Amino acid sequence: MSDQGTARLSASHSLGMAKLYRQHAGWLAGRLRRLGVTAVDDVIQETYLRIAPYQARGEVRHPKSLLLRIATNLVSEEGRRSQQQRRHVSSTTPWTDAATQVEAVLLKQLILQLPQPERDIFMLSRFGGLTNEQIAGRLEVSVKTVERRITRALKQVDAQLRR
Repeated sequence: MSDQGTARLSASHSLGMAKLYRQHAGWLAGRLRRLGVTAVDDVIQETYLRIAPYQARGEVRHPKSLLLRIATNLVSEEGRRSQQQRRHVSSTTPWTDAATQVEAVLLKQLILQLPQPERDIFMLSRFGGLTNEQIAGRLEVSVKTVERRITRALKQVDAQLRR
């Protein structure tokens, strides 16, 4: 095919996409809003990017149906991706939550400088996800002792950070 033929096909495809957009973008935006989608413009843009190959091959027989299917799939994918990210973030260790590796190393050093009783209780409380009552039961100390040691640990970490 000549360069002119390719250019005509490309121009024809662009016109077809523009026409498809003009005819259905408003309708699709309304449907997405009724479904509770917040980033409607982003979803519409990505939908039209994904429908373009079908449009170029002339395979779009029911444009509204295909547009809505692609858009709802995009919204579902984003929901799954967000859920996986939330699960991943909540399952990571405290060391990987630190903004940088330097901060992670600093945090680790500060905690390792704590006296053993405070360090154990602090780790169980802040990174083990245990309540004061659970820690007291596990270490066979009173809840008041747990609270006192956590307070001391926090004060020591704070004092080290202020230096």
